[in-house]
Amino acid sequence: MKTRFAHLARRIVKRRSAAALRNAGAFVIAPVFREASWSAPALWRFGILLLSLIFAANLFAADVATDFSAANKLYAEGKFADAAGIYENILNTGAQSSALLFNCANAEFKSGHSGEAIAAYRRASLLSPRDAELRANLAFVRSQVQGATLRESRRQNWLGQLTLNEWTLLTAAALWLALILLAARQIRPALGAKLGSATFVFVALTILSGTALGLQAAAHFSRKTAVVVLPEVTTRSGPFDEAQRAFIAQDGAELAVMGLHGGWVQVSDGAGNIGWLPVKQVKILPGA
Repeated sequence: MKTRFAHLARRIVKRRSAAALRNAGAFVIAPVFREASWSAPALWRFGILLLSLIFAANLFAADVATDFSAANKLYAEGKFADAAGIYENILNTGAQSSALLFNCANAEFKSGHSGEAIAAYRRASLLSPRDAELRANLAFVRSQVQGATLRESRRQNWLGQLTLNEWTLLTAAALWLALILLAARQIRPALGAKLGSATFVFVALTILSGTALGLQAAAHFSRKTAVVVLPEVTTRSGPFDEAQRAFIAQDGAELAVMGLHGGWVQVSDGAGNIGWLPVKQVKILPGA
């Protein structure tokens, strides 16, 4: 009797769970995972869900393209601030491309916002690191920044010739080719002499690209940069408004991020000064 009651209770809980899923709006997705076979109703529901997602994606892409064209038209008319605002709105939706960031940076610079321009150029360079025009514009805007600011080292410039994804693909390809050549030498010892040089080259390439990948990943994920986006900011000795003044940073100054506390960020400039700034006064970006 007790066993039958427990079995009945489990069936009731299962039915209530299914009803709760339907009431929560999960009736479209849940059957796909619950049913052991793809019945006709499940296929219909999955098809409707897929078509809805495709339709929504197309609408989103069309809206982005329309806004992008409108911003480009405003830029051509010399309405740089208005164009920059639309570009920023597109970026806030999650859409991102090198062209979008490049145009946004140009509009911000034309509007007199060097910090916003540098931040956008740097984000664009993460997607298109070998774009000569982008790098030239970034270097020019940086040359206009007053006061102490960080400068990229030669090693960082060299590593930045490839994106993090490109370094990853290069390392993976070199590793697999080295493993294939090593396996071939084991399977066919007679090929050892012919494959010796190629094996050495790909093993060396794996080590070098893997080292570069590690350095680039460490810079990207661990060393963040804060770009000042106001005409002038005052850093403090602590993360509160009443703290003693540390140093002054100008619009566009790039500062190394040393820590975060509440709504404040601890930064260091290229001259070795350390201070705290409100997060809203800077744009925080990956280090590479």
